[in-house]
Amino acid sequence: MARQMILAAQGLDHFPNRLADKTDILDNIRRMGLLQIDTIHVVARSPYLVLWSRLGDYRPEWLDELLAERALFEYWAHAACFLPIEDYPLYRRWMLDAIRDGDWPVKWAVKWARENPEAIERIRSHLLNNGAVRSAEFENKNRPPGGWWNWKEEKNALEALFMTGEVMIARRHNFQRVYDLRERILPGWDDAAALSTKEMHRTLILRAVRTLGIAFPSWVSEYFRQPKKGVPGQLESLAAEGLLLKVEVEGFEGLAYVHPENFGLLEEVACGSREATLTTLLSPFDPLVSDRLRARQLFDFDYTIECYTPAPKRRYGYFTLPILHRGRLIGRLDPKAHRAQGIFEIKALHLEPGVTVSEELIADLAVALRQLAAWHATPDLVIRQSNPPEFAALLEVAT
Repeated sequence: MARQMILAAQGLDHFPNRLADKTDILDNIRRMGLLQIDTIHVVARSPYLVLWSRLGDYRPEWLDELLAERALFEYWAHAACFLPIEDYPLYRRWMLDAIRDGDWPVKWAVKWARENPEAIERIRSHLLNNGAVRSAEFENKNRPPGGWWNWKEEKNALEALFMTGEVMIARRHNFQRVYDLRERILPGWDDAAALSTKEMHRTLILRAVRTLGIAFPSWVSEYFRQPKKGVPGQLESLAAEGLLLKVEVEGFEGLAYVHPENFGLLEEVACGSREATLTTLLSPFDPLVSDRLRARQLFDFDYTIECYTPAPKRRYGYFTLPILHRGRLIGRLDPKAHRAQGIFEIKALHLEPGVTVSEELIADLAVALRQLAAWHATPDLVIRQSNPPEFAALLEVAT
C-alpha cells in the first residue's frame, strides 16, 4: 500500500493520457512541492529529467519560461530547488529565521557578507544601476580554476545576497543564474507577509505528508530537510486536530500519516483499484529516491549516486538512473547522451537481484528507452552491456 500511495501522490504510477503542456510543468512542481536543481548534464539536467519521468515528451524551455514569468522562484529546500512562487512567504520565513539564528542554509552567506561589506555594496550598486547580471559577466581577475567554492568575489557577493533574500534569480541563461534585486522580481514585497515560524513548520510538515502520499515521521523531516526534533509530536498534534489521518502499514513499525487530500487515493489503493503501470527512468535527485533511506525501506533499493566516487571505486557508473517498472525499482543504468552524434549510449544496465526478465519488462523498458532517447534528440540507442548479460541483446531487439 505504501508504495502505491507514494507513486500515485508523486505522479509516478502512470503517464498522463494526453500530451503535456506548460501548465503541467507547474502542476507537477506544486504536486512534488519542490524541484531539485543540479548541473550535471551527461543526460538532461536533473530538473528537466524529473519532469520527463512524469510527463514524457515535453518542451524543456517551459521550465525556464515559468521561472522568467515569476511562476517559480529559486531557493533552498532540502537542496537548491525551483519552488512555486506562492510559497515565497513560507521560504522567506525560513530565510529570516536562519539569518537570525545563524543556521543552514544561510550561515555562510551572513558571515561572508559581514566580512566583505565593500564587495556586497559594490554588487548591490551594480544591480541597482545596471539591472540583472550573471556572475560570468564579471572579470575573473586571474583567479585560478577550482571547485565549487573557489568563486570570484562577485560570485560570492551575489550568492550571499541571494541566500539572504535581497537578490533573487530572475531567469537562467544557458542554465547560468541571472541575478536581480528582489524589488524588481517581487515589487511591493513586505516581510510582514512572511508566515510565522510556527505556521512555517506546520505547513512544511503537512506539505511533506501530502506530497509523499503516506509518510512516517522520519520521512517527513527529510523531505524539506527540516529539524527532526519535535516532528513526531507535531504530527500527533496535527492528527488530533483532524488535519492528518493516522494509519497502520503492513510490514512497517509505528504509525504513518495521510493528508486529507489523499483520502480518496487511500481508498483506491486499499481496494486495489489503483495499479501502477508506468515504466520510466528516474533522476538521482527525483523525490522518489532522493531520500536514500526511504528508498531502501520502501523499495528495498540501495542507491548511491557515484559521480562523486573515484572512477576505480564505482560499482554501477557515473550517473546511474534508477529504473521504475510498474511500482518497483528493478535496476539502474548508466547513460550518456552524445548530442552531436545523435547517439544515446547506455554504458551499462544492471537489474536488481531476483528480478525476472519477462516479456512485459523487456517491452516496457524498450519503450521507455526509445522515448528518453528521442526526447534528448539522440535517436540512435546503443546498449553496451548489461547484468544479466543477455538482457542487453533482448532490449536491442525490442527497440
